[in-house]
Amino acid sequence: MKPLSIGTIHTMTVTQTVDEGYMLQKGSGEILLPLPETETPLKNGQLVDVFLFTNQKGKIEATMKHPRIVKGTFNWAEVIEVIKHLGVFVDIGITKDILVSKDDLPPLQHVWPTEGDQLYVTLGEDHRGRLLAIPATEEDIYLEREFASEDLLHKTIRGRVYRASKEGTAIITDEGYRGFIHHTERKNEPRLGERVKGRVIGVKEDGTINVSLRPLKQYSIDLDAEDILAHLEEHDGVIPFSDRSDPEDIRATFNISKSAFKRALGRLMKEGKVEQREGHTYLKK
Repeated sequence: MKPLSIGTIHTMTVTQTVDEGYMLQKGSGEILLPLPETETPLKNGQLVDVFLFTNQKGKIEATMKHPRIVKGTFNWAEVIEVIKHLGVFVDIGITKDILVSKDDLPPLQHVWPTEGDQLYVTLGEDHRGRLLAIPATEEDIYLEREFASEDLLHKTIRGRVYRASKEGTAIITDEGYRGFIHHTERKNEPRLGERVKGRVIGVKEDGTINVSLRPLKQYSIDLDAEDILAHLEEHDGVIPFSDRSDPEDIRATFNISKSAFKRALGRLMKEGKVEQREGHTYLKK
């Protein structure tokens, strides 16, 4: 018989009562069911369905509390605690929170999830046999995703981030669609596990969607203009940018395209708030 596997639910037999709880057996495997992990008093010979996990010391124990996630299934798990040198702990519905290793999180900690965010995970083990929560991969998402239809174009969409990268952000929407947010379509990079709201700007043949977190052009001009003004005020009323500046320099500073920068700058000049001289923009007093 195969050894008892953690991260799964087993039907086991109560063999004896001990001070700590109950001893359970299945085949040659014997596991402790601690008293706090029980729901009702048990009798010898009784069959119980239990979930197996590893305790703080790495020893396998049982619980009668069944989690929302077991090996081979995926679900959202709320982040309970962030420990920089370890990773983050998530709630899967049992007493013990489960670690998502830092090795399975983005290299840059500023896009790590914070408490209250949710990660789309399954269960696995580390090299020492301890239970881990493991984020879904792109392959996992593609197998589970719903197919989006063309009528979603321009519609508002909500979802959570399951992958954060320099190139862009990948999300799972509330409806189960896989969405991608190119880095040019976001003002700030969302965290892994963060909930976002955007609009669909493309529906692809494979049923995935492209999403923008930026407002429509008529609204984004105002927001971009406010950012330029704030930048001017933070730099003594002058910035080394004009409508002839290099597009990459503009994006690196303001995270907007050159065309968006020129539109916002034109608005500010028309309102008499700024002026340009010799490749610089000055705040009018």
